[in-house]
Amino acid sequence: MPARQDRCFTKTKKLCPSCTLNTALFNSSDISNILSQSDADKLFPAFIISRLDYCNSLLSGCPKSSVKSLQSFQNATVRKLTGTKKREYISPILDIRNTVGNIPMEWYKDFPHIGYNLDGKKIYKPIRNKDELDDFLDKMENPEYWRTVHDKQTGSDVVLSDDQVELVNRLQRGQFGDVNFNECEPMVEFFSSDVMIHPVTNRPADKRSFIPSLTEKEKVSKLVHAIKMGWIKPRRVEDDGRGRYYNLWASEDSSILARHKMHLPAPKIPLPGHHESYNPPPEYLHIFLPPPLWEQQDPADRKLPFVPRKYSSLRQVPAFSQFIHERFERCLDLYLCPRQRKMRVNVNPEDLIPQLPKPKDLQPFPTTRSLVYRGHSGLVRSISVSPSGQWLASGSDDGSVRFWEVCSSRCMKTVQVGGAVKSVAWNPNPSVCLLAVVILSSERLLSAQQEGEEPAEGNGSVVWSEAEGEELNQGLRLKIQHPKAVHQVVWHAKGDYLASVMPDNTSHLQVYIHQLSRRRSQNPFSRNKGLVQCISFHPIRPYFFVATQRSIRIYNLVKQEMTKKLQTNSKWISSMAVHPGGDHVICGSYDCKLSWFDLDLSTKPYKMLRHHKKAVRGVAYHRLYPLFASASDDGSVIVCHGTVYNDLLQNPLIVPVKVLRGHVMTHDLGVLDVTFHPTQPWVFSSGADATICLFT
Repeated sequence: MPARQDRCFTKTKKLCPSCTLNTALFNSSDISNILSQSDADKLFPAFIISRLDYCNSLLSGCPKSSVKSLQSFQNATVRKLTGTKKREYISPILDIRNTVGNIPMEWYKDFPHIGYNLDGKKIYKPIRNKDELDDFLDKMENPEYWRTVHDKQTGSDVVLSDDQVELVNRLQRGQFGDVNFNECEPMVEFFSSDVMIHPVTNRPADKRSFIPSLTEKEKVSKLVHAIKMGWIKPRRVEDDGRGRYYNLWASEDSSILARHKMHLPAPKIPLPGHHESYNPPPEYLHIFLPPPLWEQQDPADRKLPFVPRKYSSLRQVPAFSQFIHERFERCLDLYLCPRQRKMRVNVNPEDLIPQLPKPKDLQPFPTTRSLVYRGHSGLVRSISVSPSGQWLASGSDDGSVRFWEVCSSRCMKTVQVGGAVKSVAWNPNPSVCLLAVVILSSERLLSAQQEGEEPAEGNGSVVWSEAEGEELNQGLRLKIQHPKAVHQVVWHAKGDYLASVMPDNTSHLQVYIHQLSRRRSQNPFSRNKGLVQCISFHPIRPYFFVATQRSIRIYNLVKQEMTKKLQTNSKWISSMAVHPGGDHVICGSYDCKLSWFDLDLSTKPYKMLRHHKKAVRGVAYHRLYPLFASASDDGSVIVCHGTVYNDLLQNPLIVPVKVLRGHVMTHDLGVLDVTFHPTQPWVFSSGADATICLFT
């Protein structure tokens, strides 16, 4: 690089030996303003060569001390040409702010700078944060706006002078930029107007002018190789960083595409059907009327505009006589009948699926079968857990009630009741150890301690009696005789009341409420409103839930009136459970449905779950955890997470978390009952295979 600089300086000295600070050109003052031809021949080459050396020195990275002599000589030359005084500083012609040269400024589009100055430092782009509104205000308020242009090389706005504006106006009018230019100068004929015999040059064409270029072939091969290797990539699509803005006040009529947007395509002609077949089956022709009767009908009453006929081959089919009339009717429909645009909503199927949390984030819930309680020989129809969670009672069709220890699955006691056990229910009061057992012949109370109450007379239809003899030794304390077979018994939350169900569609004596402290029974209903399937007490309020075949009625026991009726949309309800908070109810049905009701929301199911493949036999809520379970004849117990929020505006969150299987299908029956542990996230299930499973 230094050798290159020396050659440039040497060439300058040969062309103009007096190019120094003490040159005669710099010191003389007697040169006239008008240069002679000989002086101009000496001065202009020296001026041009000095510009070239000055550019080379800048591009080669020379220090300012090396460029100083050239800059001084250039200033002296310009002073002699323009007649400027020595005191006035004249910058060189190439002393511009941006030294990138004549290159496309789009190359710096993705960089924060726009070029380099004389010191080699980056020239950063000016901050341009004006939007359309700022441009509009500048256009209205700035008087120099009409003559302001954007300089791409520096990235700034430049105000044009009067001479520059005049130059632009002349160019727009198709005139020459220089006012003193004479376009009608006399023509100088470099070649005579006389046509000569021989051309000016008769040189034959080279061979390379009509054969493929090897140099271009090599360049193309290099470009192809670079594209394959990924060295050359296509240019990025230029994006308008300022965005697109639309005129809000523009009328729709001014839009060119307004007519195309309102275009409604014509409905397509329906495709031919089987009735237009030229060779239909013979039995198909008897459906239509014969031609004489068809012609007597009104054209508006005819099903088809023609009578179907049978031809042996397609070439025997004549021309359609109503073709022109049919096309005319089609034209009338297109011209007169209004068209309708069908708005099709393109919905992503994944958006319709609710975003539910993952089951692992909703733990704890039962996942594994831990214990199996074996001992019954018949169907285990009902199970119940003591309030302490230590004991488990089960009733079976083998006529026995068994008491199990939960942790060890050991059968502590077996009581023979002399009939198939339909339902067992443990008293929820932890201070009293009572178990209600429903058998086909009576309803009994089993107690672990002596009861000293005196027997009291019933209301005539229900008989209360104390156990005696062998029954007393087995733990039986009280028997309540009902007029008909009892299917279910439930306890009140305080443990003093229990209710029993006797399904009978012909009588209103289907539900009885018994009070143990007074040994009194009463029928809360005076009319029959359907076949009662199951009942339940509200855990907090004096409400009573009665489920019939297709609906659930809620009664206020204090006001003695019905407050609400829930429509389950099921064919036959099998079981029901009330949430510990009292505002939600779930019910299972024999048509494989599980319905969740929000009493504050609606009388219709908030959520309908169809997870089971067979009839749902039992449902249960957990007292402490947000869990509920359902048992079905398909041999599975499905545990779901059901979070109830205090905010009434937020709906409950229902997420199925686990499918538990542990029972064997017996006589097309699976799991018959399900219940939760009172304190642990465990679930018990009893099945038709005479076993009880504990899932933890």
